Amino acid sequence: MWYVGLDWADTHHDVVVLDEAGRRVGSRRFAHNHKGLNELKEFVLGIAASLDQLACIVETNHGLLIAFLLEAGIPVYPVNPQITNRLRKAAGAKTDRIDAYLLAKTGRFDLAELRRMAPDSPTVAELKTLTRDQDALIQTQTRLVNQLTACLKEYYPAALHLFAKVQQRSALVFLLAYPTPQAAQAASVEQIIATLRTGKHTNPSKVALKIFEEVHRPQLVASEVIVRAKSRLMLSLAKQLLVVIQEIKSYDEAIRPLFLSHPDQEIWSSLPRAGKRLAPRLLAEWGDDRSRYAEANSIQTLAGTAPVPFESGNYARAHKRFACVKPLRNHLYQFAWQSTQHEAWAASYYQRKRAEGKSHSMAIRALANVWVRIIYRMWVNKTCYQAATFETAKRAHAPRQHVA
Repeated sequence: MWYVGLDWADTHHDVVVLDEAGRRVGSRRFAHNHKGLNELKEFVLGIAASLDQLACIVETNHGLLIAFLLEAGIPVYPVNPQITNRLRKAAGAKTDRIDAYLLAKTGRFDLAELRRMAPDSPTVAELKTLTRDQDALIQTQTRLVNQLTACLKEYYPAALHLFAKVQQRSALVFLLAYPTPQAAQAASVEQIIATLRTGKHTNPSKVALKIFEEVHRPQLVASEVIVRAKSRLMLSLAKQLLVVIQEIKSYDEAIRPLFLSHPDQEIWSSLPRAGKRLAPRLLAEWGDDRSRYAEANSIQTLAGTAPVPFESGNYARAHKRFACVKPLRNHLYQFAWQSTQHEAWAASYYQRKRAEGKSHSMAIRALANVWVRIIYRMWVNKTCYQAATFETAKRAHAPRQHVA
């Protein structure tokens, strides 16, 4: 067996090769370009007579480099970057070549514990990219909303009470039309109605009257300097939010048909309260390769829902798993919480965990762990979720009470 440690970077990649005995038998650096990656492929493929005798260990699971290696048929084993940090010597020396060596060393010692990476199907790969990119846009929206809220508090606090959400389109259009309290006070009811209609508000006439009354009530007034400066920032944030919100909507329009075209979509759509957002994300992160997971526990570990035991002397406690696929973990947590709003057994399980002294996050993690087992069986059997089926199975596996 040959172990290839590959330390990747934006401009180059360092490779160190170890044999079965741990001897260093090769070491090279390759540029991150078309020529360099092809030289990397020739170098790696020339190490062993068979691909089954190769293991390429790398600290990432996405990007052009990974796609290139998988396309070449090279066995890729992604690892958490923290693993190489723990192997570093006390002196703390760090170079790209040292990191590549530590990755090869990890492969030699722990290959049985590593999971070989398999390429996703084209639909799942595209769905995963779209949903993750949309999540990044949603995070950008949240950041902009927080900045806009803080900005309005400094010079225009009344604006925060005019609409249910400051990020709704009609609110942003209103702020762009009336960026200061003085501008809002100078507007007539008819002008406000016209502005709300431009923002596609569902009930502009009724809301315009409330807005008119609100802006004319006594309120805190900032200095002219603050109003002039902060209104400029507010306009910038509002314009950015309008663009980001529109792009998030456009991603929904791309994700939905792609999700519905997948043969597993009925399975994920059947999950209670998974909705149009969570169902595609769960499919994208879980995948559709039935040979990828040996059992439900494999996914529980991968998703970080399975607890990690820690024992030392008389101390014993389980804690949350940190090394996991975080997008999958986050979506399972969100789904587990949503399920408590629909499924009586899920709500009962959550409340029981809280009664045992568990925090909200611990109870949700435990519930998500249960859901993984249910979803795994649905996924393997290609069946949709049915509460009655779960309740029957739960009664069948419940501890039997012995009558004296």
